[in-house]
Amino acid sequence: MNLRKWGQHTLLATCDAELLGKILRDGRIVFEVREEFYKGLRVSVDEAIDLMRQSTIVNMVGQRIVEKAIEEGLVHPEAVLKISGVPHAQIVKM
Repeated sequence: MNLRKWGQHTLLATCDAELLGKILRDGRIVFEVREEFYKGLRVSVDEAIDLMRQSTIVNMVGQRIVEKAIEEGLVHPEAVLKISGVPHAQIVKM
């Protein structure tokens, strides 16, 4: 996970560890799980969920992290986009 702060906003980028550096392709969609964006501290899924609750913007990719965010009520299942079968979701708190 990578945590960045800008003024009163906090951006959390988190992914399942095995996806870091991978490129997902699905038709015209090309999604790169870029180390520059996602790489930072390695944390447990539960720690990432705690950080999601504190963040104003969250970008997540991966089966484990997205499923846990759904289970915790942070993401609606219909808001999940699958790219090459890999779930991706975002949270924006205004």
